Amino acid sequence: MEQHKITWRGITLTITFKPDWLNVADHLEIATEGRVPLPVTETGYRSHFMAVGSIAAYGGPVAYDIDWLEHEAARVGWSGAQLSLF
Repeated sequence: MEQHKITWRGITLTITFKPDWLNVADHLEIATEGRVPLPVTETGYRSHFMAVGSIAAYGGPVAYDIDWLEHEAARVGWSGAQLSLF
């Protein structure tokens, strides 16, 4: 198991990566401090399963997570955790 703490767009989050979890899949968990929403989760927590070896092939859990967050932020027009009324 690997655990990484990073800051993405001013939000501190912990990435937990379990390769070949239960001999079934790679398991990635993302959790923000204070459960701040992200473009991949409204609750500040996300559990995600992928094919074994796919995260390592991508460059590791940090590279995968940052690219995933950036992709989803661009896709949905995410501007931050603060919701806008207008």
